[in-house]
Amino acid sequence: MGTALSTLSRRGFGKLVFGAAAGLALPLREALADIRTGTPLHGLSSFGELAYQAGFSQFRYANVDAHQGGQLNFAVPNWILNQSPVAFDTLNTFVLQGNAPPRIEFLYDSLMTGSLDEPDSSYCALAETVSVSEDRLTFTFELRPQARFSTGAQVTADDVVFSYETFKQKGHPSLVVALANVERVEAIDAGTVRLVMSANQNYRDALSALGIPIVPHAFFADRDLERLTDEVIPGSGQYEVGRYDFNTFIEYEKRADYWAKDLGFAKGLNHFQTLRIDFFRDRQPAFEAFRKGLIHVREEFTTKDWATGYSFPAVRRGEVIQREFPPEKQPKFQCWALNQRRSRFADANVRHAINTCFDFEWANANLLFGLRTHSPSPFQGSEFVAEGEPGEAELALLEPLRGKVPDEVFGEVWVQPVSDGSGLDRRALRRAIELFGKAGWTFTNGRMQNAQGEVFRLEFLTFGAEQERVYSKFMETLRRIGVDASIRLVDGAQYQRRINAFEFDMVLAAFGMSPTPTSEGLATLFGSETVDRPGGRNYPGMKSEAVDSLIAKVSQVQSREELVTVLRALDRVLRWRLDWLPNITAGSHRLAYWDMFGFAEQKPDYGWPIESLWWLDPEKAKALGRA
Repeated sequence: MGTALSTLSRRGFGKLVFGAAAGLALPLREALADIRTGTPLHGLSSFGELAYQAGFSQFRYANVDAHQGGQLNFAVPNWILNQSPVAFDTLNTFVLQGNAPPRIEFLYDSLMTGSLDEPDSSYCALAETVSVSEDRLTFTFELRPQARFSTGAQVTADDVVFSYETFKQKGHPSLVVALANVERVEAIDAGTVRLVMSANQNYRDALSALGIPIVPHAFFADRDLERLTDEVIPGSGQYEVGRYDFNTFIEYEKRADYWAKDLGFAKGLNHFQTLRIDFFRDRQPAFEAFRKGLIHVREEFTTKDWATGYSFPAVRRGEVIQREFPPEKQPKFQCWALNQRRSRFADANVRHAINTCFDFEWANANLLFGLRTHSPSPFQGSEFVAEGEPGEAELALLEPLRGKVPDEVFGEVWVQPVSDGSGLDRRALRRAIELFGKAGWTFTNGRMQNAQGEVFRLEFLTFGAEQERVYSKFMETLRRIGVDASIRLVDGAQYQRRINAFEFDMVLAAFGMSPTPTSEGLATLFGSETVDRPGGRNYPGMKSEAVDSLIAKVSQVQSREELVTVLRALDRVLRWRLDWLPNITAGSHRLAYWDMFGFAEQKPDYGWPIESLWWLDPEKAKALGRA
């Protein structure tokens, strides 16, 4: 089923906040202890050796022999910053305001970029080399002299300084977070730039800051970054904006003059001449467009359609392929958020009661075709998921927090309740009423009310009709115990505005998370400091001194083993607090596509942008009459 998916895991532009690219969260001085200082390097890794040596010709998953050209019309499965898959009214993706089109990040390069087959690497992109100071707090970059914006202007240190300073002051909240510990950026000369990090900055977060997009200072001589615009902000990336119509479609055209097309970090990628995204406010018209061949590739999040919708003639003829691909090696975060800025959701008993009323077993059997599992953890699918009782190492972290975390944290880890699958599990309903009672709400005369006679109200905000289908039974169950529960279906633009302003009771959210989470990334979702940040991702408005202290320890670990221990301890606390209610998850990518593409069977482990990895197969396209 579909979700409001927001991910910051794009590999150049997207090493932001909790993107999937840059390494273990060690303090800079410790993490870089073995790095050669004062020496020009081609890349940085937080632990272990880089997979690619200086002068590497291409990434292993790249294909220099793939066919070049053609057009890919695709439905985007993820997006970042202020982007929206249902409508767009600006070409400025760097601010909170407005809705930008997904993949406009393809216009922009950054100082460094990551590889899709390593969890902890950064390689020079706009920069030719990076040098690290003896105190491990300063990064000095020599820019590539051939780096050019689409305007033809050279990328200079002045452009880097402007981009960092402006995004830190006026950028989208995710950019502001990523740059929080960049103390200053200095242009040494036109081709040399220096970034100075805070002593509190950890290595993983520092590397995230090196993936910020660079824009031309000259373009903003008479323009304000914060203004919504129909102008294209020039970039130095491999694509540029072609034809577009606001709220309808956008096409990105591959640049013949792209300055880095023969360099290792870009070679053998991005084979399509044109990438086209069409915008649909509802899921059904988008699906019909795929059936007609107007969209070529679609990742299916709707279990009903995956199970029953792909029986149209093109599938039967073998022209459309249904296939499952393995997931990436990183946590899957799909959770409900109950907005604690509204006091009725502040008691954990209430949150547990609401979660108890969701009969997953019935929903999976009757609505989800048995294709989903019930996630117990916000780190689902990773090594950070806690099991059983805490071990000695976890207890060492948790014991100082006694009295600040639920007592249950020191016993068996919380797991999802299992219903009898009837859709009306009376034992579960009694348990929910009991939990509401502990929070001061009583079931009286068919209503769940407090001592003042106020009825407990819950509105589930969504822009997806599929969520309405799947969770209507859930709302019905809540109404059986006297909760005034309802679903509010709104359009995508209104949904985003309400999310940004925290004007909701309950929403369902899914985020891409890093295989190596950082303290800053975790704080974005769980930290007290982000509660009131407009456009932030702390949707529940959770504030916990104990959670904050565990997040801070992520910056202090000195091994992968220690990181796993800290995150498992955090997982225990999060699951018993239930600020975020873990929800439904899937174990694979379910993809449908018109059979006219080539791709490598072995996909990368830490990212899968098919628009960069796949290519048009001329013979297959000809067989479909699409040559």
